[in-house]
Amino acid sequence: MIIYIHGFDATSPGNHEKVMQLKFIDDDVRFVHYSTIYPKHDMSHILKEVHKHIQSSEDKSPLICGVGLGGFWCERIGFLCGIKQVIFNPNLHPEDNMVGKIEWPEEYLDIDTKCVSDFRVKNKNNCLCILSRADEVIDSKESDYELTKYYPIIFDEKQSHKFQDISHHLQTIKKFKEQ
Repeated sequence: MIIYIHGFDATSPGNHEKVMQLKFIDDDVRFVHYSTIYPKHDMSHILKEVHKHIQSSEDKSPLICGVGLGGFWCERIGFLCGIKQVIFNPNLHPEDNMVGKIEWPEEYLDIDTKCVSDFRVKNKNNCLCILSRADEVIDSKESDYELTKYYPIIFDEKQSHKFQDISHHLQTIKKFKEQ
């Protein structure tokens, strides 16, 4: 089972396309929708939904996957639920770059500080990070710098922030899921 968490643009047709691409490596792909506006409520909602999906699946190695803001949630929720994560162009600091887009961006910092301390050390190698060098929203060099000591990093030369086409990475994701 692969659980897909969308980014800030919840209604983008690209979300459906990514779910369909993920079905090439796992027939059981599930989509979790959240508001993107209220971070504390979103965390609670996503955590409950992911837990429910894990409980209803017989997959011994479920995976959570997300792009942008979805990557922020995947990394944390996957850690809390004890499942592997694949994050594409994760928004590592929405408390800084979501100002003016959501009601309370400071809630992301609150979530970050109230999550498990040093969770990336405890999550080491349970997350695969795929970054686009052509990301027009987030600096992939900064993300690489912040994550490289914890997770394997793969760079994509063609995709934009929304990572429309993940097909080149499907076999890598499948291998990572099965490890």
